[in-house]
Amino acid sequence: MKKKRVIVGLSGGVDSSVAAYLLTQQDYEVIGLFMKNWHDESVTLSNECPWLEDSNDAMLVSEKLGIPFQTVDLSAEYKELIVDYMFDEYAAGRTPNPDVLCNREIKFDVFLKIALSLGADYVATGHYCQKEEVSVENKSIYRLISGADSIKDQSYFLCQLTQDQLAKTLFPIGHLQKSEVRKIARELNLVTAEKKDSQGLCFIGKVSLPDFLQQQLQPKTGNIIEIPEDFYNGKEPPKTIATQSQKTRYQTSDGKIVGTHLGAHFFTNGQRKGLAVGGTPEPLFVIDTDVVENVVYVGQGKDHPGLLRQALQVSLADVHWVREDLKTIQGEPMEVMARIRYRQPLQKATLIPQADAFYVLFDQPQSAITSGQFVAWYLDKELLGSGVIA
Repeated sequence: MKKKRVIVGLSGGVDSSVAAYLLTQQDYEVIGLFMKNWHDESVTLSNECPWLEDSNDAMLVSEKLGIPFQTVDLSAEYKELIVDYMFDEYAAGRTPNPDVLCNREIKFDVFLKIALSLGADYVATGHYCQKEEVSVENKSIYRLISGADSIKDQSYFLCQLTQDQLAKTLFPIGHLQKSEVRKIARELNLVTAEKKDSQGLCFIGKVSLPDFLQQQLQPKTGNIIEIPEDFYNGKEPPKTIATQSQKTRYQTSDGKIVGTHLGAHFFTNGQRKGLAVGGTPEPLFVIDTDVVENVVYVGQGKDHPGLLRQALQVSLADVHWVREDLKTIQGEPMEVMARIRYRQPLQKATLIPQADAFYVLFDQPQSAITSGQFVAWYLDKELLGSGVIA
């Protein structure tokens, strides 16, 4: 019987290396494929080429495992689908999540299609998440389950996947702890065994985000305005889910100038570093940005009222269900656990679909809800769906 063919996305890191090894120990024909997504060396975090070292490591791992190895240049697709979108979002004052976008647009779309064209039955990655197949009304349904390593769980980054994509995907290390993955790599004497996890933009390598953004978003001096806590005194609390989900709108007259910056689009809600403003009793955090007027609004302390909101809104067009069979409809709230950023502990929340928008109401106020980021919701350890925060 012919073996099923699996093409592994080898990134040059330890996780995908061990994923490839585990598949060779099962009844699969395994091929390693490295994605080259970036050419511009002017924004790297070191003097090294951002992809050459990773490509070499992926090739060495393939040789060690005795599997074929190929590279594929996806830099044109990456620029069109990820880079241009990121610049547009930052310029509009939103903060996109490149890792979620990469998985949705590149790794599980462009890369998956290439793999299938090469005769693959599946693609595999080194993500810390798990997949389960269940039967619902005699139809195969795939559950996206959190990784067994709660610290490394990467299900959030896969929150935009579809059933068709999950059907063709394997996550060989999802049941392991990171320490176990490292141990396997050491025992095999893989070149990636002690390699640090990537700190750059997804699938690019050692790339500095600020330098990356300044390629197209030009510096422009503007004011940093501190909003005092007493600004909120006497303001009537929002009564509807729509008003609860809206962020506070500020004017420069609401606070005082405490410094200057080089472009509001370089800042995001909750940011503390990079403000270069001192002398306050508590640290300053970004509570809002106005890219039209080029103003950054800040508040003192991590519990500043301007950071906190109890609800968020998702445009109906931006709501995505991994489990279409479980999606809630207008007038039917659903109690879930949700997160608004990677590694945030899951929070109790209620999904409230309405005719004009989709709302997520948290039991407790959340800090730095940010437009352009993703909210993902779960039942137990299963990721059900997600949406782009409006």
